[in-house]
Amino acid sequence: MGVVFRAEETLVLELEQLRRKLVACGGIQRRKDGDEYRNLKSKPIDDAEEKIVCVTSGASFLGAALVNELLLHGYSVRVIVDNPEDVSKLEETMSNRHDVTVVAAKLTDVESLVEAFDGCRGVFHTSSSIDPSGLSGYTKIMSEVEMKTTENVMEACTRTETVRNCVLTSSLLACIWQDQAGESESETSRVVDHGCWSSLQLCQDKKLWYALGKLKSEKVAWRMAQESGLKLATICSALITGPNFHRRNSTPTMAYLKGAREMYANGVLATVEVTKLAKAHVCVYEGMKENASGRYICFDRVISTVGEAEKLAAEMAVPVTTMLQTTPPTHSSIPFQLSNKKLSHLMSRTDLPRTCLNESIFL
Repeated sequence: MGVVFRAEETLVLELEQLRRKLVACGGIQRRKDGDEYRNLKSKPIDDAEEKIVCVTSGASFLGAALVNELLLHGYSVRVIVDNPEDVSKLEETMSNRHDVTVVAAKLTDVESLVEAFDGCRGVFHTSSSIDPSGLSGYTKIMSEVEMKTTENVMEACTRTETVRNCVLTSSLLACIWQDQAGESESETSRVVDHGCWSSLQLCQDKKLWYALGKLKSEKVAWRMAQESGLKLATICSALITGPNFHRRNSTPTMAYLKGAREMYANGVLATVEVTKLAKAHVCVYEGMKENASGRYICFDRVISTVGEAEKLAAEMAVPVTTMLQTTPPTHSSIPFQLSNKKLSHLMSRTDLPRTCLNESIFL
């Protein structure tokens, strides 16, 4: 019986590997049909269909801002919520709008995601796991959960025939946690841009689980995009701020700040206003219709002075010592320099409609 069981188990594994290969090949061919060979199709693609997109966790701080921005740019948005009870609650806030629909889907269930994505041309995956206890509550297990949900979203994208592009919200933390070797290196060699990746081992050693979750999630997303042919772009966001952000976005905010003292000392403690981040998502998505792709760093302020650190701490209602060391560092180092030139260049040449920062359509 043991031999039979092992044979059956081996067969199941081989079938699963074959299924993944077929899905990947199908995704590549489907995107060739949708992009390179689109003009050869007998049925033209409706412009309205091109403007249908999906946002995961659309009721979150970033998700709601992104939904607003997409609506302002003429998109029809499908908002995913995890709890079916939230569907009716959100629908009540949308009055008589016909360009927003709310659907319940589990990020842990690929089949429900495929159903939710069906008919959409693009997917914005903005979700991150919950940090129940603030600075220390985001655990290593939660980083694995976040990676798995990203993997589910990517697999659902590859299995959904209509989906062409995906924009993933990553984090600046997936770029900045690098080994401090080479103190004698020049300042230019310490620039942190879209080509930089955090050290997996360093994140583990320092128990930076939120950074680890974002890093591993982005890595798995790029691997699956390459295998499937799905067009992917990732936005590595700084700490998200905005009106009452410490209350509306308390979980990710506190998790982000683990290691904030070292980030401040190294010149990489940065923030981005939620509306600007939402605009960046739409800009990158629009750019993907041409040649925009890859990773983009997004920030609009670097916390570089004691006064700025004190102001941020006051906004968050946390002690300033969360960001500032109580004693001088034992050694001096050349701070890193953040660069968002790639995103700035894209946003400067993309003709997006100008909108009022305070205008809110959704939530």
